[in-house]
Order: sequence, then C-alpha cells, then structure tokens
Amino acid sequence: MKVSVIGVTGYSGLEVLRYLKHHPFVEVVSIHSHSMNKKSFDAVYPHVKQLISLPLEKIDTEKIMAISELVLLAVPSGISKELAIPFIEAGFPVIDLSGDFRLKDKGAYETWYKSTSAPLEMIHQFDYGLAEYREVPTSKWIANPGCYATAAELSLAPLLKKKLIALDSVVIDAKSGISGAGKGLSQSTHFPDSHDNMSLYKMNSHQHIPEIMQQLKKWSSEVEAIQFSTSLIPVTRGIFLTAYVKALAPISDEKLIQIYREEFEQDSFIRIQEVGTYPVLKQVIGSNYCDIGLAYNDQTKIITIVTVIDNLGKGAAGQAVQNLNIFAGFDQRCGLENLPIYP
Repeated sequence: MKVSVIGVTGYSGLEVLRYLKHHPFVEVVSIHSHSMNKKSFDAVYPHVKQLISLPLEKIDTEKIMAISELVLLAVPSGISKELAIPFIEAGFPVIDLSGDFRLKDKGAYETWYKSTSAPLEMIHQFDYGLAEYREVPTSKWIANPGCYATAAELSLAPLLKKKLIALDSVVIDAKSGISGAGKGLSQSTHFPDSHDNMSLYKMNSHQHIPEIMQQLKKWSSEVEAIQFSTSLIPVTRGIFLTAYVKALAPISDEKLIQIYREEFEQDSFIRIQEVGTYPVLKQVIGSNYCDIGLAYNDQTKIITIVTVIDNLGKGAAGQAVQNLNIFAGFDQRCGLENLPIYP
C-alpha cells in the first residue's frame, strides 16, 4: 500500500514515519510539511540522514491522491479539518491523528476545542479508531483517538462492559510526558519550568473528557460524568494513568486479572500484568503496547487500574498504523512489533 504523511515534521508525524519505515506492506511515497517544505528532511532532523531520502513537499492534495492510496494527517486540531475536506469529498482514505473528527455530538467540538467544527456530516463518516474496539473496521475515514483517551478507555472497558463498578465513582489521574504538548513552545514546557517539576493543567476542561465520555457511554449508557485530571511530568514520552472506581461487589485481584486477560485475549498490544505487579513507563516507550496493572482494596472497595502507554506510540502514531493495518486487512502487528526502548 502506498501512503503519504502530512505533518511529518511534528512529533506524531515523525513517529508514524519511524513505524512505517519497517512495515512489510506499506511504502511511504511522499511526506509533507506546510511550514518546512523548503528544507530538506535531514536538515530538520539530522538523525534521518541516509535513512529517509524523500523530499519534504508542500501539501498538494491532487498530487497526493494521484500517487497514494491513503493519507495520514499528523497535524494539529483546527488545521486537520481543513486539510481533510478535499480528501473526504474525493472518497479518499484518511487517518486523522487530530481531534477534529472524534466528537460526534453537535456543538461538542465548539465547546471543548473553542473553534468551529468540521461539517457534522463529515464527522459522522469517521470511525472512531480505538483499535481494539473499532465499530466499522472497513471505514476509509478513521479518527485516531487522543493519547489520554486511549489509556482511559482501555483501562475502564472490561469493568464497564461487565457492569462491575459504581458508575458515579470514576476518578482518573493522568500524567503525560512533555512531548504530548507538541513541538510548540510554552511557559509550562520551557525547560526551567518542566524539569524537576510537575504541573496540573486544564482542570475539568481537557478536550479528551468528552471523547472519553462518548466511548464510555457505548459500553454503559448510564455513565453521566467522570473526574479527570491531567498533569505534565518531566519525561519526554509516556502516559502514566491511574484510575479509581468503586466495585459493586467484593472481587479479588486474581479475578480482576482474569477478567482483563479474557477481555483482551485476542489483542496483541494489551499486556495485563501479574497480580501485585504494576507497569512503569519504561516498559512501553517507543512501542504500541498498553500495559495494565490492577488491584482491589477490600476496605475501601476501590479498584485501582494502573495503565501506561507511549503518548506518541499507542497514543498516536502506533495506533494510527494499527488502524491502517485494520483498514487494509493486514495483520495488526505489521510494522509494530519493535521492542520498547529500554532503558
């Protein structure tokens, strides 16, 4: 399959290219950047010298559709919805890594992203790309989930589907590495502020909240709200998410592990930890894996779920490639079985 990548100089776009470089059935035939197309790729990123020979090109939708079979949009929310329109109108396959096509309810995008949404009829043509729970695997338009949303949804799916928890008890505390903020500079990501520090941001207003709720309601329509907080931690990559939910009945750690392993038995990229073992960021960095550990407190009746992903891997580019594999009918593991980077 021949594909093009738009936004290749951003962190997620660069990561898409890293995975596809070793994909046995995909050839990247063009790479595109709006802001840097007058430079050579290895001038922007010297580490790709002699590895990527493609030139950085301006975005020409007609040319892309003439030489490719699918385009990956790795550009920020607000920009992607404009770039995607000619591809959608032409019936051309798109995997969008931004938030522009995730929220299905009228007005939701405007409320949470503070911007005008793409046409609602176009949004509804996109399949929400939580890879392990794709509803329309053959859809040619895929809205890749957000990084926090991916970790939160995979954390809670088994418990919600089996109706094991009090629906008004969901508390999620999620922490992300600095790369989750993208390449743009800000006070919070400035080295003197982020190094040796931790800061909470977007309290009760993070744009992934409605996305998470939209998916949770598919598993349990009576979920009304969640408590969700996000923090920046001084690491480059990774999401460390801890979720707390109240069990409706006592349950053992062993039973929890069994439930999760049965739920994700067919899913190559979900790894459930042993009883009493909880994942750390280093075991998923540079990969498409999602590792989950679980514990039950018989005094508080609280189930704790600890989930780690790479925000640029399973939280973005890795899942995009997994969604490409699903759409094309490839084995989901193609291009994604590289070992995590350790240490």
